[in-house]
Amino acid sequence: MFGTVAKALWGHYRRHPMQIILVLLGLTLGVALLVGVMSINEHAQQSYKRGERMFSNPFPYVLHPINRGDRISEDFYISLRLQGFKQCVPVDSIEVMTKEGRDMRLTGLDYIAFLNLDSFQKNGPRLFDLNRGNDTIWVSHELANHFSWQQGEYIQLINGQRIGPLELMSEDSLTSGIRLFTDISVLRKLSPHSGFSQIYCGKLSEEERQQIKHQAQNGVTLSRTESAELAPLTRAFHLNLLAMGLLAFVVGLFIFYQAISLSLTQRQPLVGTLRQLGVYRSVLAWVIIVEMALLLIVGLGLGNVIGVFLASKLLPTVATTLNDLYGANISLAMHWQWEWGAYSLLLALSGIGLASFWPSLRLLRTEPSRLAKSVYVVGSLFTEFKWQALLAFVLLCVTLVINVLPESLEQGFLLVGLTLLCGGLSLPFFMGKSFQFFARFTRSAKLTWFFSDASASLSFRGIAAMAFMMAIAVNIGMETMIGSFRHATESWLEKRLVADVYVRSEKAKMRELNLWMKSQPEIYKSWVTWKNELEYGDGAIEVVSLGTSIEERESLVLKDRQADFWTVFHTEKSLLISESLAQRLDVNVGSNIELPPPFGPGWQVSGIYLDYGNPRGQVMVSVRSKLIPWISNGSGDFAILFKEGIEPDEVIARMQKTFDLRDNQIKHQHDILERAMVIFDRTFSVTNTLSTLTLIIALCGLFFATLATEFSRQRQYALLRFLGISGRNLAFLGGGQLAVIGLFSALFALPLGLLISELLLNVVIKYSFGWTMSLTYFLSSYAITLVATIITLLAAGAWPVWRLIKRSAVSSMREAL
Repeated sequence: MFGTVAKALWGHYRRHPMQIILVLLGLTLGVALLVGVMSINEHAQQSYKRGERMFSNPFPYVLHPINRGDRISEDFYISLRLQGFKQCVPVDSIEVMTKEGRDMRLTGLDYIAFLNLDSFQKNGPRLFDLNRGNDTIWVSHELANHFSWQQGEYIQLINGQRIGPLELMSEDSLTSGIRLFTDISVLRKLSPHSGFSQIYCGKLSEEERQQIKHQAQNGVTLSRTESAELAPLTRAFHLNLLAMGLLAFVVGLFIFYQAISLSLTQRQPLVGTLRQLGVYRSVLAWVIIVEMALLLIVGLGLGNVIGVFLASKLLPTVATTLNDLYGANISLAMHWQWEWGAYSLLLALSGIGLASFWPSLRLLRTEPSRLAKSVYVVGSLFTEFKWQALLAFVLLCVTLVINVLPESLEQGFLLVGLTLLCGGLSLPFFMGKSFQFFARFTRSAKLTWFFSDASASLSFRGIAAMAFMMAIAVNIGMETMIGSFRHATESWLEKRLVADVYVRSEKAKMRELNLWMKSQPEIYKSWVTWKNELEYGDGAIEVVSLGTSIEERESLVLKDRQADFWTVFHTEKSLLISESLAQRLDVNVGSNIELPPPFGPGWQVSGIYLDYGNPRGQVMVSVRSKLIPWISNGSGDFAILFKEGIEPDEVIARMQKTFDLRDNQIKHQHDILERAMVIFDRTFSVTNTLSTLTLIIALCGLFFATLATEFSRQRQYALLRFLGISGRNLAFLGGGQLAVIGLFSALFALPLGLLISELLLNVVIKYSFGWTMSLTYFLSSYAITLVATIITLLAAGAWPVWRLIKRSAVSSMREAL
């Protein structure tokens, strides 16, 4: 009996092939995006654990400048070698841009120094072959494939130079990731700078570590190379990706639920007939279970394949972002792992169980005599919408309770998820009630029919409209959050960067450079900012000096301050603290704070300032403070403000020539701002991609739901054609209903998306990075998004409408029968 019943029930998909496509679409794409995000996150975490940031196995310690971009002098490295530290080797790196405009990091190694180390010969990667020549560029197979590079090829740079030939390396070598490696002599040809960016050291005793720290030049520190520290730093980034992946999975499940509910609803008359013929409920239940299992296997398999493919396409962007933000070198060699399949199986199994449980239970428990009534089918679905609205109200109450609890990152994501779910569950109910209201009070018979039929069509389109609305809400929410974040960051940078040019010099030249600046008639004003690091807990706090000039005061972007903070700051034992550090230490303006020596107890917080983009905490102290001798042991930056109408290029050229300054030691204000915005846009490009893909999934779901609706109502449309209603009127009915449903969903999604963006900014961003910012609205962008989605939806639904116009009434009736 099982085979006969299965053949009867599964034959439904032969008559409605679009439904099987809709079922697999929701499940496959939902699983694909989830697996893609999980693959990227898990792969990155494994990279951190393996220490792929550099070669931490043979070199557990690294000497590096406190400030990114500073150099370690060659004299210091030579002194280390003369003192017997043969286990220390230099590494240099520069940014190069290819002819196509790609930013690449080229890392130079001292081949001879590396090969003379026993630890590197035993534990290090086997990549050096001096017979190939010092100009060889070592690159991973994965990076070469991504950029379509070939073995032995040369890379053309934007300045007309070229580097190469390329040597492709296996994925387990040093070159796994997005960096290029070569001999350090190649870097000297490409850039005139001297010194090194880092010095890596093998095993060091405690006495040797203290000796190196004591002799290290100002602004240089010794730390471990273990990149496990990257995991907490990048936690928020990966958490945001995972949230987007889960959201896409939920949207996919809504599409799956829509298709399964529609499929089982349309088979109710058949099930009623089978029940009346004596088929047991248990047999029907097993047929449905087997059907769900087959769908799960196919959807899970396709989803994993597409997910890994998607992850491989997004991984280079994610790796570049993590390298820009945190210096992480993520391997591009990614392979499917059974853990990813197991996670997706558990989630998909749970999702399918939740999505198919109620439609299946309703089908099996309903009396056979009632299953054949189409009025009951529609009425039962409206009853479900009422229960969904009631569940949305309960979840809203839960959301309000959670909102008053202590804030945290997890609470923020929970609030976003519950808010989105409340909106999605309540949409079909309010949409149906609105259509019924218009049908009841409109005077036009055609409009009454239009809205009544639109309300009835929600039995087929309601869940897809939920997914569509949720995707639009998330798209608007992410768009607002990213736009507000970008606007706040750009405004903050424009205020912070008050000088025209920033110069970073070696400590020995700073006194002479300062006197030279004071003597130049083109320079209106210059000042120096000192920086040093203070070890605190498991990390470090950056300590920065702040002068008394008007420009330095105006560069502060204060969140909160004392009334006379400027006087207190420069005359008393007071400091300014960054917003993220204040949140971490739980201090407010007026609080006393105790920091490790040389600070000690009794320091008062006179102000809290915004410091976007700084992953570490920071405090500012006055140039009149007694701590300045200690801070000046670190590094210093000059800020130069030129007189009105002066072109700085000539002055900078003279300064470079006089003090032998490299190009990377001089930064123009507009270059800093432009670079920061490029990194920002790259950071959120993956999130934007996932948000767009989620919206595409929802669009496809509503499109296929519309197709299923039109196919299921062919008999009704054919009868209406015989009653004298033209194909154009029916096309208006189908296309107009789709437009009204899309417009209602979009307008419903707009306030929901703005509420989500508010939660993302004030809770998620705050506890992810420690920053707060005001919400900025982008009305024109919202209009473009809403209009584009509705136009896309109408374009997607044009095919069934076109079929209605082109087919004759006789053909439609024959096909329906």
